[in-house]
Amino acid sequence: MSDIEIAAVILCLTAGLAYINARYIKLPTGIGLMAIALVGSLVVIVLDNTGVISASRFEHVVARANFGDTLLHGMLGMMLFAGAMQLDVGALREQRLPVVVLALGGTLISTVLVGGAVYAVFGVLGHALPLLDAMLFGALISPTDPIAVLSVLKVSHVPKELAIQIAGESLFNDGVGVVVFTVVLAAASGDHVTVGGAVWLFVKVAFGGVAFGLAMGVLGRYLLRGLHDYAVQVLITLALVLGGYALAEDLGLSAPLAAVVAGLVVGRVERVADDHLVVFWEMIDEILNAILFLMLGLEATRLVVTTPLAIAAVITVPLVLAARLASVAASVTVIRPFSGKASTHALAILTWGGLRGGLSVALALSLPAGPHRDELLAMTYAVVCFAILVQGLTLSKLLRHFGLSS
Repeated sequence: MSDIEIAAVILCLTAGLAYINARYIKLPTGIGLMAIALVGSLVVIVLDNTGVISASRFEHVVARANFGDTLLHGMLGMMLFAGAMQLDVGALREQRLPVVVLALGGTLISTVLVGGAVYAVFGVLGHALPLLDAMLFGALISPTDPIAVLSVLKVSHVPKELAIQIAGESLFNDGVGVVVFTVVLAAASGDHVTVGGAVWLFVKVAFGGVAFGLAMGVLGRYLLRGLHDYAVQVLITLALVLGGYALAEDLGLSAPLAAVVAGLVVGRVERVADDHLVVFWEMIDEILNAILFLMLGLEATRLVVTTPLAIAAVITVPLVLAARLASVAASVTVIRPFSGKASTHALAILTWGGLRGGLSVALALSLPAGPHRDELLAMTYAVVCFAILVQGLTLSKLLRHFGLSS
């Protein structure tokens, strides 16, 4: 099948399953699509193992879609840009300290805690995992998913300050997580990485990405100001996102952080409430989200899960949740003296609302072939599925329990 045919199949599947979900199941679009796709993938796996059908052609379609590269080097930039455009920049500035501490400090703490816990627990169980591989898993699973988080926040009544903290963290820690993952992967691949070199690489990639995104955003604002041609507006923003994202990657900078910062800057351009540009990016965001969650479900057909892998995956879920709780608690402790009055339920909401999603799976799929790759991928899928299908579906109930959502 050609690339166009693969894209057509995926788009048709997305539209069909989205219709079934909207008409009959009525779950949030992303969660519903992933749930249906996961169930369908499990049915395909069962039928394949029993000899009823051959799943090889189906797996070929999924493999040709190349989900990991497609998300990391294409879809992610557009989704982060669209999400950042919708944020209230003034409110984000007021909450900049909590957002920075959660996105930077929280991600680093979570990476170390998850990696250390997985390494220690698996060693005790006699299922040894190299320390650097454990840290790789900690780096790829620590970033929260802005897509799932923002979709829940849209229908909740979370206090504005807390909502900005959750949304801001989820947007920025994607970029931070990719940088941390890159540094750890370099060490795990055998490259000689000193502590000073790792710190310099982190600073160069992360802060370079922020500076590049700021420059791209300023350029976008200049080009858009006073421009009322809808088609040209769309073309400028598309070129800004796709061209800027590719250039940032070529320069060795954090393209996700660049996309977020550019989206924040462009989003400040004064526009009327029903501006077509805003509607366009909201529509792109929704379509890409639907495709993302569908692909997450379909990728399950490529997993080869053995009993030891299943046990390891199940054990990993509470370890990641515990690390998220500890990292959020540490971050909240640091910011409490400076952030004024905070919600008494902030710790519980930030912990349970830390949904993992497509970025974690894409990073796991990008791992080079090795003896523990399948293990890391299975663990990643277990955490992501639990986060989206359990945490995502119950977060609104938690908010209602605290009287924060209708």
